[in-house]
Amino acid sequence: MNATHRVALAGAVTLAVFAGQALAQQKAGGSEQQIVGVWALVSSINTARDGKVTNGISFGPNPAGRIVFTSGGQYVTVNTNPNLPRFKSGNRMQGTAEEYKAVVHGSIASFGTYSVSPDGKVLALKQEGGTWALRNGTEEKRPLTLSGNEMKYTTAATVGGTSELLYKRIK
Repeated sequence: MNATHRVALAGAVTLAVFAGQALAQQKAGGSEQQIVGVWALVSSINTARDGKVTNGISFGPNPAGRIVFTSGGQYVTVNTNPNLPRFKSGNRMQGTAEEYKAVVHGSIASFGTYSVSPDGKVLALKQEGGTWALRNGTEEKRPLTLSGNEMKYTTAATVGGTSELLYKRIK
């Protein structure tokens, strides 16, 4: 085999490898790859059933939160109000009724699997576990918008109505 044939063969092998990787990514869900990574919660806007719009009803006007999507189809999310009380007892198992209420009202967490529709417009989260156990074992489909390093989706709010959550990608 001469040098020209070796170069042509090397090029063909390289193309085959890249084509195989692209095909594997498509089969794994090309749309999922767009959201793989860590995202920080920027805002949470709640629209109540009566149409009243509130910024930060659960997590405050400057929420703290993360959602992580793995390339293997797993997700985990934790959103909190950064002003949650520090339990006076110093023990989370010995809080007051007011402290427990504030924590439940100001935080939510879940984990499970996810998928993104082929057109990238719907995020499906199948919750395996979380602090709002009513959703355990359910799959919720959420309208999704991706724009650069911003991701926004709408969900049925655990406080009633709907919540629109805006995240920014953490690099």
